[in-house]
Amino acid sequence: MKELKALVLTGYGLNCDIETAYACELAGAIADRVHINDVIRPGFPLDEYSIMVFTGGFSWGDDHGAGVIQAVRMKKNAGDRILRFVEDGNLILGICNGFQTIVNMGLLPGFDGNYTSRRLALTYNDSGNFVDQWVNLAVNPDSPCVFTQGMDAIELPVRHGEGKLAADDAVINRLEEENQVVCRYALADGSSAAGKFPENPNGSINDIAGICDPSGRIFGLMPHPEGFNHPTNHPDWCRKKANRQENAGFSQTGISIFENAVKWLQGR
Repeated sequence: MKELKALVLTGYGLNCDIETAYACELAGAIADRVHINDVIRPGFPLDEYSIMVFTGGFSWGDDHGAGVIQAVRMKKNAGDRILRFVEDGNLILGICNGFQTIVNMGLLPGFDGNYTSRRLALTYNDSGNFVDQWVNLAVNPDSPCVFTQGMDAIELPVRHGEGKLAADDAVINRLEEENQVVCRYALADGSSAAGKFPENPNGSINDIAGICDPSGRIFGLMPHPEGFNHPTNHPDWCRKKANRQENAGFSQTGISIFENAVKWLQGR
């Protein structure tokens, strides 16, 4: 079987590339951490990869808004090649700052096959503060998202200052109607967070934590799946292990999201 290669972006304030590459490798892919400058240079062999991961961090210090400069730089210098990457049936994952970047590039929501128009924003948390905590996510079983197939709930860490998803009513309604809302912030029992802080850490409309394009091959989310690559990453793992719960009480970690991507690519 052909080995799958994942391109994991790094450079200019991105700081989650090492653990993201590790997550890709745990899932069965070969991960290359590649600097943004290399990706945007003419002739870079993007077609050698099957997964492109826009990683978390604070690209360019978020000085002009989260993900804005990275989006402009990549869209201007490599936009056509990234669109071909999508057209060729490959996968894109945007995590936290990466989610902000691909939204600014227009890769999401991708209505009607339009991957260049910005339709929504990820803006300042309602609290006005940076949040660093764990959240419960309820996963939409009807979403076409490749990355979350077979999942119904998961806990993941968040760490951001601009995570509130906002858009006009028409965009939100379409995301809902076409099941492009992949996951939502929830209570521990899986029920709606109903905008309540801290369960909804940023005030995101309809508790939206992640969305995909209509094909399900482009996925962006604010929580960090790479930050939960082993049960011991979870703050409650000692308590759960002491209670002798199997696998420290966690049926799955964030690696499931990466494993789903590899499995889908292997089976296409």
